[in-house]
Amino acid sequence: MSPTPEWVMMGGEDAESYKKHSAYQRALVEAANEKINEVISASLSLDMISNGFSVADFGCASGPNTFVAVQTIIDAVEDKYRKETGQNPVDNIEFQVLFNDLSNNDFNSLFRTLPSDRSYYSAGVPASFFDRVLPKQSLHIGVMNYAFQFISKVTKAILDQDSPMWNRDIHCTGFNSKVKKAYLDQYLVDTKNILDARAEELVPGGLMLILGSCLKDGMKMSETYRGIVLDLIGASLNDLAHQGIIEQEKVDSFNIRLYIAEEGELRQIIEENGKFTVEAFEDINQPIEESSDPKIFVASSRAALGGILSAHFGAEAMRKAFELVEVKAQQNFSRIENAKPGMQYLIVLRKN
Repeated sequence: MSPTPEWVMMGGEDAESYKKHSAYQRALVEAANEKINEVISASLSLDMISNGFSVADFGCASGPNTFVAVQTIIDAVEDKYRKETGQNPVDNIEFQVLFNDLSNNDFNSLFRTLPSDRSYYSAGVPASFFDRVLPKQSLHIGVMNYAFQFISKVTKAILDQDSPMWNRDIHCTGFNSKVKKAYLDQYLVDTKNILDARAEELVPGGLMLILGSCLKDGMKMSETYRGIVLDLIGASLNDLAHQGIIEQEKVDSFNIRLYIAEEGELRQIIEENGKFTVEAFEDINQPIEESSDPKIFVASSRAALGGILSAHFGAEAMRKAFELVEVKAQQNFSRIENAKPGMQYLIVLRKN
């Protein structure tokens, strides 16, 4: 069985691209703007700044949200610098931004759309090369926006139909405790590796900003909007298999490497890591509601998931799957409307 490919957002700038359907993710950064300013003002020491300041976005995708995130950070640093020194940061600080993502990310689209009025130098660095490019303890602030929710692999037992951990679904719905534990165990390994890597890269006192979505304690993924999206995609893929359009074996081998943690799990992961002090763990009021309109539902889902479905099943099967998803979204309108809300968070960590 072919493994599920790595998750990459739909690139380009056309009507189906992530760029055109990522307003929800961007709205979280914008809603957290005031809190980000407040925490940087209170927690970032200017003593660590000489004439250079490095920012990295881990999971930048193809834009434009990454530009909003890094500019928010730079604006906050510049504001603090002006207030505390009375000097113009433009005269004294050279900002460097590293855009980091998987090697198959659409960096071309990202750099074609770089803001013309940006006040920073920039480079795109695929994840596999990042540790070769960035010296240890040289990063001042890192940011992750909806990127702290992926796992590097699913255990073989998840794909084994004879195993009690076999997952009949394409994601961790939360209703099978053995499947949930398998996903969580892998998530614990991967998030530890992420935090350990960031601790090596950040200067002492450097900040790591993590924005994203988590479940409230005890909530099941399939009770949420995103969980319902994945449920309907899984059902549509099974329909295509029953029609003979794709192989059932390919559906059975498709498990999305995504784990949306509960709030308590996130807090425990950070505490047990021990390399950071929590400066903020905020529940951010997301100003944009996720749409229950079937066409918008499908468009935003395809922008986020179309790439991984195309890589595993082919572009034509992906298109057919989302045609079925739109029908199922109409049939499940009430379920989507009554989905339980997750928690949109801003976590700010200071390296010990």
